[in-house]
Amino acid sequence: MTQKVLVCDSIDPASVEEMRAAGLSVDVRVGLSAKELGEVVGPYHALIVRSATKVSKEVLERAGSLRLVVRGGVGVDNIAVDDARRRGVEVMNTPEANTIAVAEHAIALMFALSRRIAAADVSMRAGRWDKTKLEGTELYRKTLGLVGLGRIATEVARRAVALGMRVIACRRSAKTTEEITALGVEMVAFDDLLARADVVSLHLPFSKESHHLFDAARIARMKKGAALVNCARGGIVDEAALAQALASGHLSGAAIDVFEKEPPDPSNPLLRLANVVLTPHLGASTLEGQNRVGESIARKVIAFFQAPERA
Repeated sequence: MTQKVLVCDSIDPASVEEMRAAGLSVDVRVGLSAKELGEVVGPYHALIVRSATKVSKEVLERAGSLRLVVRGGVGVDNIAVDDARRRGVEVMNTPEANTIAVAEHAIALMFALSRRIAAADVSMRAGRWDKTKLEGTELYRKTLGLVGLGRIATEVARRAVALGMRVIACRRSAKTTEEITALGVEMVAFDDLLARADVVSLHLPFSKESHHLFDAARIARMKKGAALVNCARGGIVDEAALAQALASGHLSGAAIDVFEKEPPDPSNPLLRLANVVLTPHLGASTLEGQNRVGESIARKVIAFFQAPERA
């Protein structure tokens, strides 16, 4: 029996052709609403999604033939994972594929904040020459605090060390890899990191435990004048509390790539603050990163259906 695959979000076309060449029947239907997905999912054996498509409990209830869901990227918070597994549906992601892209974006946002690049661009386009008003700061010898220390954070640490930053980090696991030790990253307690870091960069998954981990109380514990960078998940930060800390001057700035609601409501207070750099969930959006995501998806789907127990 030919296995049917539904691609719900955009991936590299070459990866679609690779799956077809392996004998899979692949349909690409980008932009389906939740209702539409529920109506068409029935005969498909695999779903491929990125961050836009939600694979909810209701969708899974109508997916009688489904055996696999692959999320291109890291987070699987848009998939009802527990419901999927109860139904015998395997859930995979591609955490290795966009590591470099997200790490580079985090570093780019740090530079954008420290050198006021977004404000300078706006000023120039308005016909002004605000050279004396746009003095920045250097990242050199500043302390970077990494919350979470997986693949992406490790690559951020590598680049930050090369820039002459001091890097401290905290993670749920006490395990420290040889790579982290060799980079000179200092493992510290969470509260110690908040008190010491000039820049705090978030690199942890979204979960019930991490929802609003950065609430008003924890933001208040951050070093006065520090900056916050979030390329992880929007729900980790209480956006109203962050906006208040930025408006009061407790934090000097923030660079936000991910939001609790995407796209954010026009009323989101972060949109009105001059000391915030905003990007529309671009962390993984490089040509090379997207190609790697597509390649990884194709390999995982093909391997899944070619496994002896499923062949």
